Amino acid sequence: MKDILLLTINAKWIHPSLALRLLKANLGSLEDRCEIIELALRQSMGEKTAPFIECRARILGISVSIWNHIATIELLEELEKVWAARAESAPDYKKPVVILGGPEVSHLPPESELFKFADYVICGEGEAAFPVLCTRILGEAQPQKTERPQFISAAPVNLSEIKSGYHLYSDEDLAKKLIYVESSRGCPFNCEFCLSSVKSAEARAVREFPLEPFLAEMDELAGRGARVFKFLDRTFNFNIDRALRIIEFFLKKITESKTPPIMAHFEMVPSLFPGELLEALTRFPPNTLRLEIGIQTLNRETAALIGRVCNPEEELEVLHFLCEKTNAIVHADLIAGLPGEDLASFGAGFDRLWAALTAFYPRVEIQTGILKLLPGVPISRHSEKFGMHFSPAPPYEVVETASLSAGEVKRLKNFARFWELIVNRGMAELEAGKPVFSGFMALSDALLSHFGRNWGIDKNDLRDFLEYYDSWCFILH
Repeated sequence: MKDILLLTINAKWIHPSLALRLLKANLGSLEDRCEIIELALRQSMGEKTAPFIECRARILGISVSIWNHIATIELLEELEKVWAARAESAPDYKKPVVILGGPEVSHLPPESELFKFADYVICGEGEAAFPVLCTRILGEAQPQKTERPQFISAAPVNLSEIKSGYHLYSDEDLAKKLIYVESSRGCPFNCEFCLSSVKSAEARAVREFPLEPFLAEMDELAGRGARVFKFLDRTFNFNIDRALRIIEFFLKKITESKTPPIMAHFEMVPSLFPGELLEALTRFPPNTLRLEIGIQTLNRETAALIGRVCNPEEELEVLHFLCEKTNAIVHADLIAGLPGEDLASFGAGFDRLWAALTAFYPRVEIQTGILKLLPGVPISRHSEKFGMHFSPAPPYEVVETASLSAGEVKRLKNFARFWELIVNRGMAELEAGKPVFSGFMALSDALLSHFGRNWGIDKNDLRDFLEYYDSWCFILH
């Protein structure tokens, strides 16, 4: 076992962590003394703790996100027991120094339960701060006793000065998993529900990795067998010239690739689609392009409250073009629970969005997200005026607002779950001309009443229910 362990709990096995690979790649002379361990949420606790039973690592670095926050606490609680048992049987044993980092820890209050397990917490980007801290810890003959935890504020790194971590993707990663890549960091917008809105101007500014080295690395990944490239860029189409260079690169690789084809997945904002970008996207063959388009709300007043750029007519026009003129799988997001938006307003927005996209099903997906109060985000300033109450536990979802009752929020969450299971996953197609939002809301209510849950339902049982549900018309697939 190495001196430094880098760990995270991924949502699924197919989601390898680019963050851990970047940290390892930038350890300099310590890189060979570092090992990456990736776990998955659904693994049993025994499977999660097994790598640590005989572990003598001196440092354990853990990347924490909103989705693995609770699972990380549970793992650390269990590891404390493992380490205590080791110390009883081997008096010379010293448990590893625990360093926490990742997007979840930077804005949590110091008294958060997660931090009681930590020796150090790195707030911000870790590629420069982590190796400095590791060098100091490993250089200490006897670890210094300090108050736990110590918080380290890490400034944004210079992207031209850090090493990439793409070489650390294994052959199995490339052949069987999504490959996360990033060509830029930061976001030019200031939507109040997003972590970008709490960052300094320096951290919020869009910073770009040097383009030619980045494209060379993408070429190497493709040559090694990578097939699904998922870009982490928050606003891929912010710099149009740069976006076009990357798109042209992938179009060339797709033309050259063998079965299975290469697929590129970009997150774009609907307000930045000049003609040359639209034209380039029309040249992707089927099954090679996935676009994630953040709509969030079609209510202008709500959008203005939260600093969100909103031009519904133009956004829907762009979506319609992408569906009609390209072969892309288009994924559009809406957020329920925003300040001042009630059920009727959200439903009207959902119906407008579906009306613009329904003709292109099943190449379109609508995801209903529930508003989250991420630690530190300024949307909390609306809480009193708009009667907004949130769960204090991750993922910090809204419980109720003055415009949405607690019961309505629960119905929307249930609606979102069954829409994902039935429509987004292609089980059934909705007949044109039906009242989509109200009709599917009634269906999702009936499904919950019948099954008593919206998870763990056998597909055949779900299909049987849909066949005999009289108040809604489906074309079952």
